[in-house]
Amino acid sequence: MRPTDTIDKLTDTWQSISALCADLTEDQWKTMTACPGWTVQDTLSHLIGVERMMIGLPVTKHRAIQGAHVKNPIGEFNEHDVDVRRSLSGAEVLAEWNDLIEDSRDFLEDAGEEYFNRETMTPTGPGTMADFLHIRVLDCWAHEQDIRRALGKPGNEGGPAAEHTIDRLLRTIPIVVGKRAQTPEGRGVVIEITGPVQRTVPVLVTNGRAAIVDQVADPISTLKMDSNTFCALAMGRIDPSSSKVDIAGDQELGKAITTNLNMMI
Repeated sequence: MRPTDTIDKLTDTWQSISALCADLTEDQWKTMTACPGWTVQDTLSHLIGVERMMIGLPVTKHRAIQGAHVKNPIGEFNEHDVDVRRSLSGAEVLAEWNDLIEDSRDFLEDAGEEYFNRETMTPTGPGTMADFLHIRVLDCWAHEQDIRRALGKPGNEGGPAAEHTIDRLLRTIPIVVGKRAQTPEGRGVVIEITGPVQRTVPVLVTNGRAAIVDQVADPISTLKMDSNTFCALAMGRIDPSSSKVDIAGDQELGKAITTNLNMMI
């Protein structure tokens, strides 16, 4: 089945990125983001590299000298596409991006079920191309927000792609609450995400495992934050000690959850 909803969220995010970057100066393109070692231009170069791979275009043969910010094989792979475009202007990278997303839209429009059902390795493990596209919404939206934060140009903080991203990030909340923060057996916590995307996430530890449940009657700790803060923490973009999280109840547990929210590799 063609994942129409996923594709719509992805293409909407692509268009938002293009509009955001349309009038950037060269100084803005060279502004550092919260992604270690990457400028605004580097961030878009990364998105180009992955998108080319997704639609079967040749990957670069350039090999970057790996900086200290590269921590794993995925990071090393990403750096090649970033580095090969560092000699270009931001406008040149944007032109490549705009041409590429047109090609990608056409490709996804014409692709049959065999493409979406094709088995592949995704950033979270084995899956299908449809699974990979589902992750791509998160990746593209997250990097759009990286660019916006770096430039002080907030926008696109709510809506389908933002909701999609937050719901994917919430999948690992039980690991954070149970394994990482060591919430006691039989107790639960509640994470309140206040907006622009709103979510209430009750998590209960039973038989040594944490799970999202319908409600927690007597939470040992309640954490309240806006969705921008949640995403920045869950993606490791901000220092937890400086984040705007209101904690009620057990303060130490709340701080442990906040500190361990980063879910990105």
